[in-house]
Amino acid sequence: MLGNGVVGVLSESCNKWERRAPLTPSHCARLLHSGKVNAGVARIVIQPSTKRIYHDALYEDVGCEISEDLSECGLVIGVKQPKLEMILPDRAYAFFSHSHKAQKENMPLLDKILAEKATLYDYELIVGDHGKRLLAFGKYAGRAGMIDFLCGLGQRYLSIGYSTPFLSLGASYMYPSLSAAKAAVISMGEEIATLGLPPGICPLLFVFTGSGNVSQGAQEIFKLLPCSFVDPNRLPELFRVARNHSAPTWMPKRTFQVYGCVVTSQDMVKPNDPSKGFNKSDYYSHPEHYSPIFHERIAPYASVIVNCMYWEPRFPRLLTTKQLQDLMNTGCPLVGIADITCDIGGSIEFVNQTTSIDSPFFRYDPLKNSYHYDMEGGGMICSAVDILPTEFAKEASQHFGDILSKFIGHLASTLDIKELPAHLRRACIVHQGALTSLYEYIPRMRNCDSEDLLEDLPSSPCHRKKHSLLVSLSGHLFDQFLINEALDIIGCAGGSFHLVKCHVGQSTNDFSYSEIEVETDDRAVLDQIIDSLSSLANSNENQGIMKKETDNILLRVGKVQQSGMKSRDEKSRKTAVLILGAGRVCRPAVELLASTGSISTCEWFKTCMEADFEEPDEVQVIVASLFLKDAEEVVQGIPNATAVLLDVTDHGSLCKYVSKVDIVISLLPPGCHIIVANACIELKKHLVTTSYFDNSLSNLDDDAKCAGITVLGEMGLDPGIDHMMAMKMINQAHLQGGRIRSFTSYCGGLPSPAAANNPLGYKFSWNPAGAIRAGRNPATYRSHGEEIHVSGEILYDSAVKLQLSDFPAFALECLPNRDSLVYGNLYGIEAEASTIFRGTLRYEGFSKIMGTLAKLGFFDPEAHPILKNAMRPTFETFTHILLGVESDKKSVMGEKDLAEKISALGVCKEKGTAMKTARTIIFLGLLEQTLIPLSCQTAFDVTCFCMEERLAYSSTEQDMVLLHHEIEVDFQESHSIEKHQATLLEFGKTTRGRTTSAMALTVGIPAAIGALLLLTNKIKTRGVLRPIVPEVYDPALEILQAYGIKMLEKIE
Repeated sequence: MLGNGVVGVLSESCNKWERRAPLTPSHCARLLHSGKVNAGVARIVIQPSTKRIYHDALYEDVGCEISEDLSECGLVIGVKQPKLEMILPDRAYAFFSHSHKAQKENMPLLDKILAEKATLYDYELIVGDHGKRLLAFGKYAGRAGMIDFLCGLGQRYLSIGYSTPFLSLGASYMYPSLSAAKAAVISMGEEIATLGLPPGICPLLFVFTGSGNVSQGAQEIFKLLPCSFVDPNRLPELFRVARNHSAPTWMPKRTFQVYGCVVTSQDMVKPNDPSKGFNKSDYYSHPEHYSPIFHERIAPYASVIVNCMYWEPRFPRLLTTKQLQDLMNTGCPLVGIADITCDIGGSIEFVNQTTSIDSPFFRYDPLKNSYHYDMEGGGMICSAVDILPTEFAKEASQHFGDILSKFIGHLASTLDIKELPAHLRRACIVHQGALTSLYEYIPRMRNCDSEDLLEDLPSSPCHRKKHSLLVSLSGHLFDQFLINEALDIIGCAGGSFHLVKCHVGQSTNDFSYSEIEVETDDRAVLDQIIDSLSSLANSNENQGIMKKETDNILLRVGKVQQSGMKSRDEKSRKTAVLILGAGRVCRPAVELLASTGSISTCEWFKTCMEADFEEPDEVQVIVASLFLKDAEEVVQGIPNATAVLLDVTDHGSLCKYVSKVDIVISLLPPGCHIIVANACIELKKHLVTTSYFDNSLSNLDDDAKCAGITVLGEMGLDPGIDHMMAMKMINQAHLQGGRIRSFTSYCGGLPSPAAANNPLGYKFSWNPAGAIRAGRNPATYRSHGEEIHVSGEILYDSAVKLQLSDFPAFALECLPNRDSLVYGNLYGIEAEASTIFRGTLRYEGFSKIMGTLAKLGFFDPEAHPILKNAMRPTFETFTHILLGVESDKKSVMGEKDLAEKISALGVCKEKGTAMKTARTIIFLGLLEQTLIPLSCQTAFDVTCFCMEERLAYSSTEQDMVLLHHEIEVDFQESHSIEKHQATLLEFGKTTRGRTTSAMALTVGIPAAIGALLLLTNKIKTRGVLRPIVPEVYDPALEILQAYGIKMLEKIE
């Protein structure tokens, strides 16, 4: 099959916006018409695609075959990585695999190719004699990113009160071609040249970082505008001239052009030694010898930063969060960041997330350290789209295919890679199921970090060699394969290594950097290895492999830290957190914890802490579940997170994992917490839970104190955030000398208004049984001094309409929620509050329908006779029996007839409610002629089954969490009464195709925050603890706000 001259073109499946093709119809035509003898291609088979920029018919017209089946193709090509099931045995594949640096997320794909004895060529590795990649889309990323940002810039300026010509520009993908997009930019530029820009935003300066393809593409678009470029050293002069404050009648002038400034590394840093000048080679080798100056010399003048440069953590950041906050306090004109490199948590620290083509911006408010997803409000807009070239899919495909088509014949017709040209031979990672010699380092890089998870945790026994040294390797490690030579030196001498860090250059002009811990049992051997590595570096330098403009050592070995006989415990280590349970609320907690100690997380965490802040270590998160697949899905794509199989009822296994971590978070059902808590007390490990405390946990207070641990419970939404918001409000009122006259609290998890598209106005994100049972619980509350009891049978009838003044569009109702009076004691207001009420929120009409269904028997928990038989009834038959419908009328029941029957049964007085209930029964499928499954033995089971199926969220729908507190405060000295309100409104979020519910965010994030506070010793109280004390709720609420979960406060 390999080398048979038949080429298959994959249908791209990685992203809905990926419309590029590796070959256009015109490329295919040339290849096919040249024949196999001349071009090496006999046939081309195109997998059909309805979103590819070139329609299938265009390929068919030039002689290609259209088929899903690529089994006859010896060479299969695409742009991005295919799905694993698309890899067939004994074929050759060519695409961007992103695997030659042993990237963890792409190792399953590499393993699949090896297992199928296939061959892999990576476009990224096709490098010409000039040392540059031949196949790349950098300029298209720059072009699309620049146009998209100019489009958003118009919207942002409008939101802060300025109408500008930028508002007329659309996003890149909205234009049929790059030429059309450029024409629109030119037209916009003519308007700037004619009408000018508002004085309040001038001079409008765009700062471009870097000078590579990405920057060139962005500047290409920028230069279509009336513009002048300014040398970085002349920026102060530009602003002095444009804003001459010394003039007696000074007024900012309307400007008819924009300004550009291109900065490189010499404009971003300065030597620590003032006697030395900037040296690029020295900076790349020893970035620690330089200090950042961009925030002082460039950023204060920038309106827009267009980030186009490669960055890695060993270099100073272009702009930190703290630096930006300081700049904004001094009136910096910065209005936006176009991070075209999409370097998340990289050179611009606060860019901590990617954006998408259809939602390309987020807004960051540095003064509040908060993230938003609109154009309104303070701060600046940021774009970080990671798939920009596909916005110009036609031109990008043409450019790519122009080069790739020159290589296709060789790749399609060659059996032996030795016959390939050198540049293609070097791009072959796997040949017929085996790694080629240039890439034999990949397993070693993988194996050095593939130790058993538990053995890598701090308290485990270490099997280490006597002597170790941490060395840094810097240079062209991968594109010139020097990493092979370095690892061979270590291995041949009898040493071993552990990969500590690895950052790889994004182009052949960029250096890669690795930190490797080298270990030996003999100090002399360790010295020999270091000498050999140094010789390799000096050898490459003397051979002059690098060009003059980047003249420095290709492989530099520098001592970072010597460990000698130190154990791993004595070194910087990862803190470990064990999360038990892999349900929907787990992933947000994992993401927050796993990001701790890296990128911007530490900074925003630090901003919420006081002077005694203790910086958190990098956190290793272990997600344990009875079902391994669930845990693996939770941790997928999250660095520092691992899935394990665990049955918590197996005491030995539970203790094995608990003993290896610092904190345990239990997201298990409440009945399991006592098992986990006892293990944590035994092993002296802190525990965080999100559920209500029961007596069994409360009774562990003394045991937890004796063990020196904290069991922090009720750390979710309700309970959790509701406690914290309430206690903050109550304590503030008490500190001001007030007395609480009334405390009311409302909370509900609801569909967003757009998703409330069924008769109940409600949906379930998990099994509905718990929510239905909650509607049968009795409730107690106090209203104006009177204690009121509501039995579970009439709970739905007690619902009342609720109008929140800040959200007039929400038609809500409220049901009393269990025993509100316990919160009087818990919050310390029992003796002063005449009203204490906690309620559950639903959309208006929900309770009447649910109450009617309950009265009809749909929630009856007793086994029903007709459901005991092996012969299963249909849903329609069962519903007719419940309603007592006569047999001769069963076949003619419609919505109107059903409503009349409900009314006739006397279970509801209002005809409108009867009609809505009938509509709900039909919507749930309870009148369908489908057999009821055997698992349903009661009416309650049947109703839950239907609700779980019909009231589920679709993949594109959002839920909503609304939490609202109101307290009336009596200030006796001033004879005044104030109403204090606090509101949390959070919607589910969709990021990179994955939807996270608002409920998961508001339960999982507080649990993770509780763990962080314990890890950093912010919580010092030991024993069983709720988040109702300042040492918990003060920092926790600050972190929630910083993380983007906003709480609005108001006093009337």
